[in-house]
Amino acid sequence: MSFITVAAATLPSVPLDFKGNRDRILESIRVAKEKGATVRTGPELEIPGYGCLDHHLEGDTFAHSWEVLAEIISDPVCEGMLVDLGMGCRHRSVRYNCRVLCTYKRVLFIRPKMSLAMNGLYREARHFTAWAKPLQTETYYLEEVIERVTGQRTVLIGDALLSTRDTAIGCETCEELFTPLNPSTHMSLNGCEIILNSSASHAELRKLKTRLDLIANSTRKAGGCYVYANATGVDGEARMMFDGSSMILLNGKPLEQGHQFSLEPVEVIIATIDLEEIRSYRSGISRNVQAAQQADYIRVEWDIRLSRSVDDIFRSKSLQFSTEIQLRVLDPMSEIWMSTSVYLWQYLVRTSSPGFFLSLSGGLDSSTVALFVYGMAKVVLASIAAGSETTLADLRRVTGMETLVPESPEQIVSILLTTCYTSTVNSSDETRSRAERLAEKLGAKHLTVSIDQAVEASMAIIDKALDFTPKYSIEGGTRSENLALQNIQARSRLTTQYMLAQLATTASKSPRAGSALLVLTSGNVDENLRGYYTKYDASSGDLAPLGSISKEDAKRFQRWAMEAWNLPIMDEFINATPSAELLPLSAGVQDDESETEMGLTYKELSVFGELRSIEKLGPWSCYLRLLGLWKERNLTPGQIAEKCMRFFRNYALLTPGNSKATIITPSVHMSAYNPDDNRHDLRPFLYVVNWPYQFDKIKKHAEHLESLD
Repeated sequence: MSFITVAAATLPSVPLDFKGNRDRILESIRVAKEKGATVRTGPELEIPGYGCLDHHLEGDTFAHSWEVLAEIISDPVCEGMLVDLGMGCRHRSVRYNCRVLCTYKRVLFIRPKMSLAMNGLYREARHFTAWAKPLQTETYYLEEVIERVTGQRTVLIGDALLSTRDTAIGCETCEELFTPLNPSTHMSLNGCEIILNSSASHAELRKLKTRLDLIANSTRKAGGCYVYANATGVDGEARMMFDGSSMILLNGKPLEQGHQFSLEPVEVIIATIDLEEIRSYRSGISRNVQAAQQADYIRVEWDIRLSRSVDDIFRSKSLQFSTEIQLRVLDPMSEIWMSTSVYLWQYLVRTSSPGFFLSLSGGLDSSTVALFVYGMAKVVLASIAAGSETTLADLRRVTGMETLVPESPEQIVSILLTTCYTSTVNSSDETRSRAERLAEKLGAKHLTVSIDQAVEASMAIIDKALDFTPKYSIEGGTRSENLALQNIQARSRLTTQYMLAQLATTASKSPRAGSALLVLTSGNVDENLRGYYTKYDASSGDLAPLGSISKEDAKRFQRWAMEAWNLPIMDEFINATPSAELLPLSAGVQDDESETEMGLTYKELSVFGELRSIEKLGPWSCYLRLLGLWKERNLTPGQIAEKCMRFFRNYALLTPGNSKATIITPSVHMSAYNPDDNRHDLRPFLYVVNWPYQFDKIKKHAEHLESLD
């Protein structure tokens, strides 16, 4: 029997942080080795950071990556280890996304990625070229910095396997797993027993199980050990969240799984397997004819034995034979909690900001964002309680409190979060009271500020410039006047909140005095899609924790938090009538979520978002699909047509409408239909807003259907 211990490292993908990435990689190798592993893999492009974007086009990025690789393999911790590292390589003036298999003072083989991710958030083909020569290798001429360490001048690059004295190992990088003819199947048929998959797979609500099932099925049909290492944390754009969940599987059975979202900078999981179990499994499944037909792979030979005998296992105090586990998948509300917590914390730590500023209106959206900060504080406290020196050091650094040892999440919130209720003559006592009581409950420093003077000053400027005084609709004003009067209030909030965020630490004589707070916004993905917000009002800020989460999920999260965190006050926010309170109180309660106010319900907006972005449907196809989806709602074809045209018209309008997408505040990507400013959604901004051809076709079809009744 041959036992081998493999390790998967979960690390943050920090672009261009060569020193930090190097140190985390070396720490992961050290931990893996201490746990008895002889094979270690890590996330995709872990040396330069996956999210370097156009920095991948720069020669410096490649040069620094080779320098860091030289430092890593010069460390004796790599001795006796197969270390699989991710970085870009330029071969014959072509850039490749590569895995570099190496050991102490030796580069063994370079394996370039063969299928690049080009959907949704990914544009890998902008920066790299896929290796287009299956089962072929070429000679790579190593950089001088590597030659000085290893004495090597060349190494093979291409589609090959690494053979040791006891097993064969192959690489499959992220997107390749998701292709119909994934490389690991062909490698396994050719006798490869261990597949190393380095990944940078982003999180989305309710997505993880799909990924886990795919990996499990891959090894179940072909047999073998699959070592999957995923990145964790926020990428360089603060738009993608990598959710970890690295795992090790054997013949379709999960043996180990890392955390889904974590504050830890380094997490290493290991599994000890018997290679004979792979061989036995493969001999008993209907694969052998295909295996005999599989074209041969070039084998890069390494004269080492990575496995241990059964005697070594039983003598070791740290090694234990791995058995099947149940994969863990967070429920959607816990995913929201953990993803926003990691997002907020890493943004705070990387920018070295002293805290957050939030305009707390007393409504559901801004109160949800306040809950996110409270949830982050709970995660930070739990991490410190579990013994994380890194989290404690980071908290002390951003707060400037060198001896701080937090005792409660409320204490952390009191240091890191300042909230503000910015009132006008149109504000109600009800929303003011809700905001104050929630801030007190969560521990936030809270301000109540009137901006009436700022609004009046702006109105005086308009009156003098135009010799014209606008009126609200209830006073006889036009729609344009009514909207302008609301917008000036909303935009005055923006200037006020940024001034307060800039000066809050100085005024309070904080240890971080002079440093500006990060301004949080509270718009949700459905409002972004509809353009249902004012440009450059409180919807603008530094980051938007709720910006890729639907209104329906925000409501579900509040209900969940109310129970899980014992916050009965949230019931007031859930049941409150949503209103921006920008109209005179004499106008009555303005319900911002009503169909007459917004034109569509939030639930309908979510449907349109999914059909448009995920299903890739235009106005006509969207209308046809909704005829079936909404049949049980007893809507007439004309009503469905009107809703469809209203959505696409509002999406395309310049003001208010889709040009607003150009100023959407960055948000972590947790919804597949997020219209974020051409990072994820590459549709144009400027349209013929009435879609004359498409809408005419829709109207004629709806009229035809109704004429049949």
